[in-house]
Amino acid sequence: MEAGHDLVEVPNVDWAEGCTPLSKSELTAWRDRTWTVTLSWIQRQLECGRPINLFLSYLYPQQVEAAAIQQIQEIGIPCVNFFCDNVREFAKVPFEFHSFDLHWVPEYEAIGMYRQAGVRHCLAPMPVWVPAKWRNLPPSEIDQITFIGSSDELRRPLICDAIQRGAPIKVGGAGWIPSASDHHDNRPKFSRRLSNQFDFIRRSGVSGWARKIVRKADSRVLPAPPAENVLPKITNTEYIRLTRESKITLGINRVPTFRRSRRKPLTYSRLRDLEAPMMGACYLTEWTAGLEYLYELGEEIETYKTAAELSEKVRLLTHDRDRRWQLRKRGQKRALTEHTVGKSLEKIAAAVGISAIQ
Repeated sequence: MEAGHDLVEVPNVDWAEGCTPLSKSELTAWRDRTWTVTLSWIQRQLECGRPINLFLSYLYPQQVEAAAIQQIQEIGIPCVNFFCDNVREFAKVPFEFHSFDLHWVPEYEAIGMYRQAGVRHCLAPMPVWVPAKWRNLPPSEIDQITFIGSSDELRRPLICDAIQRGAPIKVGGAGWIPSASDHHDNRPKFSRRLSNQFDFIRRSGVSGWARKIVRKADSRVLPAPPAENVLPKITNTEYIRLTRESKITLGINRVPTFRRSRRKPLTYSRLRDLEAPMMGACYLTEWTAGLEYLYELGEEIETYKTAAELSEKVRLLTHDRDRRWQLRKRGQKRALTEHTVGKSLEKIAAAVGISAIQ
């Protein structure tokens, strides 16, 4: 790796399969097969004189095999799990996660959950890597305020409200223009729907289930932005160009979840809060707890809390070129200096008591 570490993956293992719809017996068989291959591969590396300093994973609870984790630990290899949607997915730390030596937690809002569970954790940014050719300020900017991301029940009202208040925001991504397929009934059979309902209540609680029913019964149609504010399909190359060169690049940190109401949505810092500044964007994102530990707000990035504030910050930044370029320069420097994967690995290594990760 660029940070000075060697990263190797266990070959011939499909970790994603453990997150697909599997029966209980199929999931058990997948865990047995996957962890047997993993343990055998680790043992072969050690026998060939290739030391392993750290086992770093990104696993959901159903993928974890506590006995296998324990065997890796007994060899002398610390086991660390990264998970990036804690506050969205869990009401408390899953029991299966207690097997690990340490948890890499990128959400400031999730720290209380891990502290209450009594498990070791390390607050470190989302792992983001930007190619070297984009780690500079763009040569110029285009006259556009841009948000790129899929539409959802929280993003759409926020963006439409800001547009109505005068912010000339352009949006790109899936779902901004409703289509007939959005209303297609592709529900599973009754027995499966019933099982899904019980699974949902187990994960989100009765209050979350009640919110789901109320929202489904709500006949209001979400507002849609004017057609001229919706960008055509965006390629990866275009995504990079728009992120870097837009006069203002927007972030939205609210996420739909039945654990929270629409009036008080769940918010937490997302991947773009690191990626956009790393690429030299003039970045305006939705405020959420913990951002002040990543940046000097108002100096390195700008934030908003409401559609009205979003519209006003867009107006002010649009008319202040010097401030936009100050945000680009300072935000990029902070992100590339302090929020890299290498810096996070140094922090994790210190937390598990190893001097270096080779």
